Amino acid sequence: MFKIMPASTVVALCVAVLGLGCCAAFAGSNHHRRHRVAAAFAPKPPFSSSRFPNGGGDDRNVNKIDMSMSTETEAEAEAVDYNAVHVAKSGGVGVKSASEMMGDESNPRSLGAPPRRQPRGGTFVTKGGVTIDAAVRPLRYTHGGLDECDSDEGCDYVSSFFEDDEENDLTWGSDGAIERLVDLLDHRRGAVLTSSYEFPGRYARWSLGFVDPPLEISGTGQNCKIAALNARGRVLLEPVIAAMNGLLADGTLSDVKQDGDIIKVQVAPPDEVGSFAEEDRSRQPTLFSVVRALVDLFGYDSDENGDLQLGLYGSFGYDLTFQFEPIRLAQERDPNQRDLLLYLADELVVVDQSRNSAWTVSLDFSYGGECTKGLPHAGTSSPFRGFEGSEFSPRDTPEGYYTKSVEAAKQEFKVGNLFEAVLSQTFRKPMTKEMAPSRLFRKLRSRNPSPYGFFFNLGEDEYLVGASPEMFVRCEKVENNEYRPGAIRVETCPISGTVARGVDALEDAARVKSLITNLKEESELTMCTDVDRNDKSRICEPGSVKVIGRRQIEMYSRLIHTVDHVEGYLRPEFDALDAFLSHTWAVTVTGAPKTWAIQFVEDSEYSPRCWYGGAVGLVGFDGSMNTGLTLRTVRVKEGIAEVRAGATLLYDSNPADEEVETELKASAMLAAIEATREEIEEEGEGAAEPLIPAKGPGDGKSIILVDHEDSFVHTLANYLRQTGAEVTTLRSGPSALRTIQELVDNGKKPDMVVLSPGPGNPSDFELPKTISLLEKNQIPGFGVCLGLQGMVEHFGGELGVLNYPMHGKPSPVTLTESGKLSTSIFNGLPKSFDVARYHSLYGLRDKLPECLDVTALSEDGIVMGIKHKTLPYAAVQFHPESILTSPAHGMTILKNALSFLSYENEVNGS
Repeated sequence: MFKIMPASTVVALCVAVLGLGCCAAFAGSNHHRRHRVAAAFAPKPPFSSSRFPNGGGDDRNVNKIDMSMSTETEAEAEAVDYNAVHVAKSGGVGVKSASEMMGDESNPRSLGAPPRRQPRGGTFVTKGGVTIDAAVRPLRYTHGGLDECDSDEGCDYVSSFFEDDEENDLTWGSDGAIERLVDLLDHRRGAVLTSSYEFPGRYARWSLGFVDPPLEISGTGQNCKIAALNARGRVLLEPVIAAMNGLLADGTLSDVKQDGDIIKVQVAPPDEVGSFAEEDRSRQPTLFSVVRALVDLFGYDSDENGDLQLGLYGSFGYDLTFQFEPIRLAQERDPNQRDLLLYLADELVVVDQSRNSAWTVSLDFSYGGECTKGLPHAGTSSPFRGFEGSEFSPRDTPEGYYTKSVEAAKQEFKVGNLFEAVLSQTFRKPMTKEMAPSRLFRKLRSRNPSPYGFFFNLGEDEYLVGASPEMFVRCEKVENNEYRPGAIRVETCPISGTVARGVDALEDAARVKSLITNLKEESELTMCTDVDRNDKSRICEPGSVKVIGRRQIEMYSRLIHTVDHVEGYLRPEFDALDAFLSHTWAVTVTGAPKTWAIQFVEDSEYSPRCWYGGAVGLVGFDGSMNTGLTLRTVRVKEGIAEVRAGATLLYDSNPADEEVETELKASAMLAAIEATREEIEEEGEGAAEPLIPAKGPGDGKSIILVDHEDSFVHTLANYLRQTGAEVTTLRSGPSALRTIQELVDNGKKPDMVVLSPGPGNPSDFELPKTISLLEKNQIPGFGVCLGLQGMVEHFGGELGVLNYPMHGKPSPVTLTESGKLSTSIFNGLPKSFDVARYHSLYGLRDKLPECLDVTALSEDGIVMGIKHKTLPYAAVQFHPESILTSPAHGMTILKNALSFLSYENEVNGS
């Protein structure tokens, strides 16, 4: 009988919908089968005919409603059970969601955003003996016309990276400060990080940036360099080399030497696998050992000294995973490609858009009698050159080869070598020198808001511009928890399950439904989250690893994703870097089992991933961390923009679909590159001519909409006005008919009269009189629901009553041959499409008069559209203005009605 969803799918659906703040139930796969059994009796008119002063509205037309079954087929038809999917109405007690946790003031969550209040600043000594003097100054918050800083608060402070701007000596607010940084990043090292996407309990909106950092940490393989980029950085080399010598003494490093402003170190080989506990794998010698030593050197207590956003900012390359999970390399690497690039920032602009506040943080360092105070914030300037070559490859994977790789992956799944894998490919476009990375960042930021937006100038003519949707690892100290005061909470948000955005919110909802009910997409995320939980279980307190959000919906500019939210609390012997390494890299960019999947990726892809699939963000000196996966990212290297995108593969995967998914994911980045190019070309051509709106089929036409006391009549009027027509709504009755006649008599005959939906039956509103008036004055007519029923009765047909009333129900309709004509109101629509039904009465097909053609039918044979053969009258038995009918389809029907329904067309035979 009815096909019921698996319980897991129903639960996932409910969670996802609740995550959207909605309440709905989705029917099973039979939800489009709308069958009818004729009623045994007809309803009485709900209101007395006395409301019509002329004595109309008697019951004679009710007798035309057929009370018998129309056909044997319809009598035996299977009805739809709209309660087939059980919706729980009891219980309601469960694990707190992340958004609920935000309401607990004793256990606040930062959401990765700056502190709730501007930090105090002051002087303190780090764990490694470095004295830091932090000056925190308010910055005028300027955004959307808001100004949240009084002049007596010192908001006129202009930080050092504005001082060389000779062309503009104005005071900079927060918007100006961030935009100035963006401009500077075209030619100076530094970064801007932005979160422009909000999700309750997960993400907030903020921005942060800096240029000319004093120290740069870079590494490839086992080799690492710590370079002073200016005089301020040289002050820090002494404590840094002391920390590195400590690692040399304990055997973590095999070599340490200083060459001018650069400290070069080599990491010692790790112990043989199997000689150490797997829980200690993240403590084996790697480049992260150097990073951990720097975190210890500059470590401070943010609770005591304020959250100054002090730490290392930068990018972590994909190849770092080989230091955690050694595999056999199969691809040739660029020897100059870095696996790690981090900056120590000493002057930052911090903007909290969620709280309308902003400030700057300036840091001075003292160690061994040397101090940075008074030294300039300087850096080398290297302008963006653009692509200067003559040839380049537009993609790394030849067309059609990606699908072959998917087929190879399916063979691995079949024999149990893999459960899932993520294969990617790279698309490339050249950039001119005018296409500065800053322009690309701004274009991407406006087009694709995301929780992890970033713009890095990595030096060496390399930039990263991204809008990543996925958190990698976020860590923060939580004072009140179940395990111990101040335990570090680690959280991740695996993303898997993707569908393209629709044209509007209604199509989005339909696509969310398809995504939630797709078992293959559910399996993708399930495996990702199970692996993620395993990564946390290596280092977290027993029982602390929990899924606090399941298959929740996140919407981005072109894609809709399902997302899980997982948290755990680190055991006391582990820190944020252990959490980072244990998740390296996320199963959402590698696969499962992870080590075998990483090897398969290495063997199957056509070029090294470089930064793709790694992470960007902050390693905080207070023990915190906030990183996002390097996805939806443009890597610009020597003027070539590279966009890499992947798809999660399962045994159920369709190879062609998976390749299309990679292209879809890359499309937003590629479109931003092309939009930047077009913008520059338009600037060169001068201002474009203003667009003149195209005329609609209703321009210059007047419409009378007769209101039959319906709840949707004004939405219908709104749609009609969008055609360009002038619409007047009149409540049905004798007065409305007199008004129409007066318009005709005064030479203002309307171009069309639209008969609205309504309750009851046509006789309640004397529809035959209305249609007779239209015929008499040769006024075209279009009817909706009750309007169709009125036309059927007026021209001699009969009505029936549905056994199951279709109120607010979706239903597919199919066009007949008459409905497919070029002059039909359905011209330009697909031969079958979904519509919204709100009716109990309907026109009996076998009792329709000869003068009416059926133009559309439901699946169960109910008449859903009619057209008079010789007069300009047409109608539909569904609501073109409902959210269950595509707005594009609804507007097309109304535009066609205005275009084709006229007495002139009928006379000319068109």
